Formats: sequence, C-alpha cells, structure tokens
Amino acid sequence: MNPHTPFLPALRARLAPMGSRTLPALAQVRSYTLCQLERCFGDLIPSTLFPKAQEKQNSRDRDYTRWRTFWCMLWQGLNPRTSGREVVRQLQALFELKGGHQLSHEDGAYCRAKDRLPVDQFAKALAATAQAADRQAPPMGLLASHRLLVADGSALTLADTPKNRQTYRPVQCPEPNFPMMRIVVLFSLLSGAILSLAVGDLRTAELPLLHSMFGQLIAGDILVADRGFANFVLLALLQNLKPGVHFIGRSARRIDGRRRIQRLGKGDWLVVWKKGCNPSLWLPSPEWVALPDQLILRTVRGSCYVKGFRVRQVTLVTTLLDSQRYPASEILQAYLRRWRLEMCLNDLKTTLEMHTLPGRSPEMVQKEIYTRLVGHNLLRCVMAQAAIEHAVTLERISFKGSLDALRQFISATNQATTKKKRSLLWARLLLILALDQLPHRPKRREPRAIKRLHKKYPRLNAPRHLFKDPPKRNVRRTIARRRELSLM
Repeated sequence: MNPHTPFLPALRARLAPMGSRTLPALAQVRSYTLCQLERCFGDLIPSTLFPKAQEKQNSRDRDYTRWRTFWCMLWQGLNPRTSGREVVRQLQALFELKGGHQLSHEDGAYCRAKDRLPVDQFAKALAATAQAADRQAPPMGLLASHRLLVADGSALTLADTPKNRQTYRPVQCPEPNFPMMRIVVLFSLLSGAILSLAVGDLRTAELPLLHSMFGQLIAGDILVADRGFANFVLLALLQNLKPGVHFIGRSARRIDGRRRIQRLGKGDWLVVWKKGCNPSLWLPSPEWVALPDQLILRTVRGSCYVKGFRVRQVTLVTTLLDSQRYPASEILQAYLRRWRLEMCLNDLKTTLEMHTLPGRSPEMVQKEIYTRLVGHNLLRCVMAQAAIEHAVTLERISFKGSLDALRQFISATNQATTKKKRSLLWARLLLILALDQLPHRPKRREPRAIKRLHKKYPRLNAPRHLFKDPPKRNVRRTIARRRELSLM
C-alpha cells in the first residue's frame, strides 16, 4: 500500500505494514513465462547471460526483455511447430493471470526482440548446458577417463529468402534449390550434449569448420571422427596448435602393415605418414609450410561388427601411441560408440525438426539452431539425472519419449502450488524416463532409405504470381482426342 494515499486516512497505519502487492506481482510477470522452463532449468544457464543493455534498445524493462525472449525462443525450439503468434498468446495469458497490462496481439514486437538478441550469448549458453550435462552423466571409464569429443557434420535447408541465398548460396542444378547450410558440431561422448557449433555454406568443407573450433579443445581431450577428418593436415595441425589433444578416426589412406616401423600387437602398428606434395586447398600457404614433413601414428585394425551397421572391418589411425595405457580394444570401442552421436543428429533433425529452418536471415537462422541445440542439451541433462538416480544405461533412454514427458510434466508443474509437490512431480518424471527404455534390438538394421514417398505434385519453380499450373489429366485427354480427330 502507498503510505501517502489520500484515501482511508484512518486505516493508513494498519494497512501500511502489508506493503504493496502490485510490485512483486509485476516483478514475477517480468521474469517468468507461462511455460515456466526457467523454473526447471534456470540453474543450468548462468543468469549473467542476456543482460540488460546499458543504453538504447533493451536498456529498460519492457514486455520482451532479453531473458524472457530467450526462454520463449527455447520453448519454441522444444515445440518445433509452434509459431511466434502462439508465443505471444502465451504471454498474453500470463499477463492476464498476473494482473499485468494488456499485451499487443501482434507478434512483430516479439520478432524484433528475437532479432536484437546477441548471437554470442547463445554460444555461451550452449557451452554452459553441455558442461552441466557432463557433470550429471554417469562416468564412462574409457581410455583412462579422458574427455571424449566427437566431431560430425550435416547439412540443413533454409528458407528461400534473398538474404539466405546471398550468404548460403544453393547448389547449382537444373531445378531451383533452397539455400543450404553446412554445420559441424562437437559432441561429448559422455552425455551426448553438444559443446560447440560451426556453420558455413555447402562450398565450405567440414575440415576448415572443425579447424575453427580448435579453441574448444583442451589438453587431455580425445577427438573422435570419421574418415572425412582423418587426414595428415588435421593431425599435424592438432600436433602444432593443440599439444596434448589426441585423435581417433577411421583412416582415409590405404595402410600396408608390412611397412610398419613397430608392431604393438595383432593388427596394432606404428606407421609413418608423410606430408603430401600438393598443398592443402583450404589451409593458407604459411601454415602449410609450417607443418612437419612426417608424423608417427598408430593404426589399429579390428572388427566392429554390429548387425545392421554397414562397416564390419575398420582401420583406425590415432595419436595415442602408448599401447599399454590405451589398449586397441578400447580404441575400437570408442570409435564404435561414435555411432550414438549419429543418432543424436538424427534426433535433432527429426524430433526437433532442425532439417528445415524457417529463419529469414542468416542471423536468425543461427539463433534458431542454437535454441534447438540448447534445448537438446537441457533434455540430455534430464536424461542423465534419470540414468544416475535409477541406475539405468543412458543410451537406453529415449530422446523422443523424454521430450514428450518433459512437456507434459512441466505443464503439470505449473499447476503445483507448493515446492514439495513440484519436487515430487520432478522425481516422478525421472522415474518414468528410467522405466520407459528403448527395446534391446541387436539384429535391427538401419538402412539409409525412406519408406513413405513424397506427394507427386510439381515443384514451384517460379514466383507464385508467375507460376502456371500444369493441365489436369482430363484436359490432357481432351487435347489428345482433339488432335486424333484433327480438330487442333
């Protein structure tokens, strides 16, 4: 209550100790959203991210603050088919519930607030959630408990806008194509979380994108990758720029065991890789000249046969030269577990629908990718909690099932009136995730094929106002009949 109000002067002394009820309510409206994601995951993301600007835009507390806009984008990323209009309706319901002012029904203010968010804060949120997932994941105890990172790449389709076409030029082909983006991500093999992201167009190879993420590697890390990354240039750069960082990958060269310099065991040798004569296409000439002339590496050849996998016999190249500390069986096992991260990319592109991004500018596309990756990491944190508390294997917990359960339990948590009830709901969520495990399917094959064909509609190969529909079947039959009768 305002102590200086002219109304009810006789009750002023009695009502003043109660204080104002409006300011706390408005403060809660400013900090929360209706979905309450920040109540569940706020301790995993530093509160120093997305701070209020010092001047000009976002310098005052408005309806779409930076913090609230980030959580709205995160909720929208976990619900991929949600429009910006639905986010605005959610905030309207929140303001109406908390007694705030009426919010505009247009979504333009929300779109402008998303556009003002700095991209570098999203990268920091991604790294923070990855570290939180690793802290909560069960230990692996593989290769002397070093941190295992997996590098992999993929391609995404973007909205067909002039800005996207200018930055991510589509591949030249007879038919019109959409802008495409190439991404390379660093996974943590311990929890499945994503640590870092690098983007480029389809003309940018995956090797320079991975080279741009060398700052995320620290001494003692082991980088696991497929044979697209296992070449002399990358291994020499790791040795020069990141001493103490090791590599495991499928060899891109044909290695003859008879030319080994030392035999460490069955299918386990030390070999010499020499520098090629032709310089690298993406590495500057001074850096190419600075590379060593040869590298002493270790090759491990063995079987990683799993029913349904295409590869049965692999030859790996690694910089882990100590065969006593790093047995060949553990090196093969670490490479085999890399397939798990292939399925993480599949979860991102299918479950979170990241295969096609609706952003109309390159900056907004990057923010949409980061929000989905941050949501992926937060869900990995929940899965790791369930695996630890109920002693189940993390790989057996379903990503899609965890996402569905999290959506429903967050909705139920919002209706809980006490902190104890919210804690019980969260414990129940972890138990459900641990009980709902993926079935053990040792003979299941995963062919790269689709079961359902797309609709046989013609492609929209021109602007809408210039596009001409092809004639229907009955029209084509009528024209053919007229031609037979020489009427045309």
